[in-house]
Amino acid sequence: MHPAALPIELLLKEVEFRTTRGPGPGGQHRNKSDTMVRLTHKPSGISAQAGERRSLDLNRSEAIRRLRRELALALRSPIAAGTVLAPSELWRSRVSKAHRIAVSVGHDDFPTLLAEALDVVARFDDDLAKAARTLDVTTSQLVKFLAREPAALAAVNRRRAAKGLHAFQ
Repeated sequence: MHPAALPIELLLKEVEFRTTRGPGPGGQHRNKSDTMVRLTHKPSGISAQAGERRSLDLNRSEAIRRLRRELALALRSPIAAGTVLAPSELWRSRVSKAHRIAVSVGHDDFPTLLAEALDVVARFDDDLAKAARTLDVTTSQLVKFLAREPAALAAVNRRRAAKGLHAFQ
């Protein structure tokens, strides 16, 4: 299972949790307690932080969301060439009969779905048409989904450009 897809309780077992005081301006309330949260995924070294709020709990939740997104972007779960691919139950639950995927960037499922999409795209060597067919969406829907996280589409386009393929907008 991809780390971005782990339930939060299991993900946190793989994470180093640190709190600090936030830097910068903010007046008398900013630096009274350690509310900035930094999470580091120990197996991969990937980290995320949040410190915009005065609440440790809110910053912790935001740091977890950011860490899951970073894990989805950075880590690929290799799929062997002979493996029969089928979308996960979660993916299928988000795809309509019109082959459109519906999930907002802020939803807890987004990093899991992003990781799955990027794994399938990587399996097909950045051929988005083949990946889209496997995921039971249209190519334009897959591109729109990846574009919701600009870093994901940018990474795919960089790899495609290196292979002499056109970029998607």
